[in-house]
Amino acid sequence: MSTQQQTVDVLVVGTGASGMSAAVTAAHQGLSVLVVEKAPVYGGTTARSGGWLWIPGTALATEQGLKEPPGAARAYLQHEAGTHFDPARVDAFIENGPKAIDFFTRQTCVKFDMPPVFPDYHAEAPGGLPGGRSMVTRPFDGRELGPRIAQLAPPLPELTVFGMMLGSGKELWHFLRAFKSLESFLYVAKRFGLHMLDVLRHGRGMTLTNGNALAGRLAKAAMDKNIPVWLSSPVTRLLQDNGAVVGAMVEHDGQPVEVRARRGVVLACGGFPHDIERRKQLFPHAPTGREHFTPSPEMNTGDGLRLGESAGGWVDPTIPNAGAWCPTSLVPRKDGTTGVMPHFIDRAKPGVIAVAADGRRFSNEAFSYHDFVQDLVKTVKAKQLGEFSAWLICDHHHLREYGLGSVAKFPLPIGKYLKSGYLKQGRTLDELAAVIGVPAEALKAEVQTFNRDAATGVDTKFAKGSTAYNRYQGDALVKPNPCMAPIERGPFYAIKLVIGEIGTFAGLAIDASCRVLTPQREVVPGLYAVGNDAASVMGGNYPGAGITLGPCVTFGWVAGMHLAQQAGAAQQPQAALSERVAA
Repeated sequence: MSTQQQTVDVLVVGTGASGMSAAVTAAHQGLSVLVVEKAPVYGGTTARSGGWLWIPGTALATEQGLKEPPGAARAYLQHEAGTHFDPARVDAFIENGPKAIDFFTRQTCVKFDMPPVFPDYHAEAPGGLPGGRSMVTRPFDGRELGPRIAQLAPPLPELTVFGMMLGSGKELWHFLRAFKSLESFLYVAKRFGLHMLDVLRHGRGMTLTNGNALAGRLAKAAMDKNIPVWLSSPVTRLLQDNGAVVGAMVEHDGQPVEVRARRGVVLACGGFPHDIERRKQLFPHAPTGREHFTPSPEMNTGDGLRLGESAGGWVDPTIPNAGAWCPTSLVPRKDGTTGVMPHFIDRAKPGVIAVAADGRRFSNEAFSYHDFVQDLVKTVKAKQLGEFSAWLICDHHHLREYGLGSVAKFPLPIGKYLKSGYLKQGRTLDELAAVIGVPAEALKAEVQTFNRDAATGVDTKFAKGSTAYNRYQGDALVKPNPCMAPIERGPFYAIKLVIGEIGTFAGLAIDASCRVLTPQREVVPGLYAVGNDAASVMGGNYPGAGITLGPCVTFGWVAGMHLAQQAGAAQQPQAALSERVAA
């Protein structure tokens, strides 16, 4: 079989936010770019994400009068990253984040909205703020993608309602109050109506929100620069010349293609959430690598890390947390498969607690998902409870008022969840304890203490509702504590939580320009890593909403700009390249 050959300035491997940000930036700098993707759809983990970006000091914040105090962001990240604080990369992130957002919002179709208040997850820590750093992708009309909309990766089914993506912020607020407010009811009715019309006309909803909107907007930005994207085209190996990466072998349309990259190769393959061996090595709760459940795309099997290592790169195994931990529940689907539902905000709502296998609470349920899982791991290890799992507990009023996990609030039915076993039920706490296998006396004691504390608004065990982030995720209409309400009206319900992540943190060591480094901290010429293929700039911690996508877009831009500054052969127009290597 003959090998085809292709030459470009930049080869990007992966179509998530980091890879597409690098590709779009490089193309705007006049470089010829080719993007290859292992999966048959584009968007990667980004398309399943919440679409939030954490970037301090942006013009979006300044426009709302939210000023970043000098030095606060650096102090906050130094506090959060601890032993893995990388001054050069943190400084690069803080300096270039606002520049990247300015570039995308002014020169492309990528747009964001900044809520006036969205606290850092540890807003009370040194340098933490009650708002001004987390922004969300603006909803996007999928029809602007034309036929390419069919190849956009869908959102996670467990995070949709009848296949409809719900936007964060005001839209979610309307859905939670649809039967309490006429304004919200009319909003929801209109939104459903438009969604159903889109499904009838186009086979899917066209109002893209959250991470699907970010993936769609970046795809449109790439289309506007005629950047070809090859789907179902995995990289099989990197090409090196005297130690420098000069391209890669790509399987495309069933044929091997030798792609030469004059300026460099960018690895953006989404980390290793489905790499069993690396999970076994780096996840303390998964001794065989299989005691872990991730909603990340199945194609994210650590290809980028292995490719980087094959060229001399290094993955630091000492990072305190190798993943962005998230409690998840396993949802039986109609087709017989199992969905993985991430529990982001339901734990913070009033009238819900989490207990371990011994029936005892172990954490502030309103903590961030990353912190909550760390508390669970510590508890299971300390008490030798065996399986790394927990139970969310609530009563009937709470379930129908707020929902829980994949179980939606009233008026949507709950019968299918009871039938499948996803939702456990007991007429009394004793009965529920027997159903889920925890000591009844311990569970009843926890509920009794929580109910007593709910009356005063002070959680005497774990201070639920005591931080700005806790209160933001609660229900502001509930007094005196937006995160606490009694659990007292049977029947009672439980959903089992197991450990997952929403992205991996352990990645290839890189410098402030995103160049891959060897164990001796020397640059591997021609090789860049961004997104979850690169070691987290947060040092294994999770400081706020969007700390994955914020660095993805920022360092994608940094990599694209650095590639444009490298010496290389004469550039060829991107449009001419697109004609020869069109997807």
